[in-house]
Amino acid sequence: MTHRPYPKPATPWVMRQSWHDLLFMHWRVPADVLRPLIPPGLELDTYDGSAWIAVVPFRMSDVAPRFVPAMPGLSAFPELNVRTYVVRDGRPGVWFFSLDAGNRLAVSIARAWFHLPYYHAAIALSETSEGIAYASRRIHSGARPAELRLRYRPAGPVFNAQPGSLEWFLTARYCLYIQGLPTNDQTYIRNAPLQRAEIEHPAWPLQLAEAEIEMNTMTNPVGIALPHAPPLLHFVRRIDVVVWNPA
Repeated sequence: MTHRPYPKPATPWVMRQSWHDLLFMHWRVPADVLRPLIPPGLELDTYDGSAWIAVVPFRMSDVAPRFVPAMPGLSAFPELNVRTYVVRDGRPGVWFFSLDAGNRLAVSIARAWFHLPYYHAAIALSETSEGIAYASRRIHSGARPAELRLRYRPAGPVFNAQPGSLEWFLTARYCLYIQGLPTNDQTYIRNAPLQRAEIEHPAWPLQLAEAEIEMNTMTNPVGIALPHAPPLLHFVRRIDVVVWNPA
């Protein structure tokens, strides 16, 4: 069984990047809470009748266009995204509510190139004997505040999600959907064309994880209150990714 639910594009990819020390924090959310925030051209994807929202901190390295070497000061930085899951034409993908990054120039390039809702944030990430310490505070001009502070670590052996499992549903997604660049923290631009950007990477090397969350207001800007129940946690030490242009 391939790690992808559909074949990767035959055209050349345009960008590479590596993701490190990534934590998936997933909460089960009623579908009717998320559906109004999703463009009409997409179907909200659910598992056993429930939708899911994720807050995902990590750091990136070797972020660069194809055939271009990594650039000091631009190709490595911490990132944080808030996402849910959608499907179009049988292709399950990711819908981003926000992406915060600790590099102002990278934020500007991502907003211009991919039209994604990137925001500049002050992010500190370090690894200690107690795990990954991560703190992010959005400082993007005009954006609503959002903050995350936590410590996290792997808590089990590496495994690959099995097709049909919840872990597969949450992670086996090889495209993202975009509809215009939001302003004032809108979730999408109604009259903008819907686009899909394909990605490729190996099967996720998942590990169960533990976390102590001190503060998490990352879903506040889009009006989503997270459940009080603890999130489902998975850790990924590293994965290498390539990206295609939106189309």
